[in-house]
Amino acid sequence: MSTSMKLYTDIDAVILANGDYPSSPLPLKVLNEAPYVVCCDGGADEYIAKGHLPDVIIGDGDSLSEENRLKYANLLHHNPDQETNDQTKAVQFLLSAGKKRIAIIGATGKREDHTIGNISLLMEYAHMGVNARIFTDYGVFIPCKDICTFECRKGQSVSIFNFTGRNFKAKGLEYPLYDFTTWWQGTLNVCTDIIFRIDAEGEYLVFVGY
Repeated sequence: MSTSMKLYTDIDAVILANGDYPSSPLPLKVLNEAPYVVCCDGGADEYIAKGHLPDVIIGDGDSLSEENRLKYANLLHHNPDQETNDQTKAVQFLLSAGKKRIAIIGATGKREDHTIGNISLLMEYAHMGVNARIFTDYGVFIPCKDICTFECRKGQSVSIFNFTGRNFKAKGLEYPLYDFTTWWQGTLNVCTDIIFRIDAEGEYLVFVGY
């Protein structure tokens, strides 16, 4: 089965995590035009400071300012579960509300361990039936399976991170693919056309730079 991917498609909701607030045009556009915004705990502080109001604030409240915790108590969906992170709590909340097309913003920066953890969770969300992707200030992470086709522009940067994939092949990329065994091996590829296609069996993560 082949899947066609676009960097920015219609979404049901945005999750604003508590990493670096976006400064690049595309994630800011996605956030500002979101039909529904869920802030992860302290991520709400900067969002509110910039004059916005989230639909929901999710987390255990440990990083949300006391002022906003009291002022917006009606928006706070308290979830003290320490076995998962606030990003996943937000995904589960949206999934329970029937919102499956999710853009995650602010998932990178500040703490590198949180960044790696947040990105790796994209594959778990796909297993849950969620179409989620992470927008950073430099590009977008997209979970993929088997055959996927992407719109792009010539010279655009592409990196592939293998999870369970095998028999990798590609069209429209400068460097040939193979069955990567470590994450760095699939980085720093380049689009040679306005479309590129990855053929594989299994799961992998694609990062497309802006």
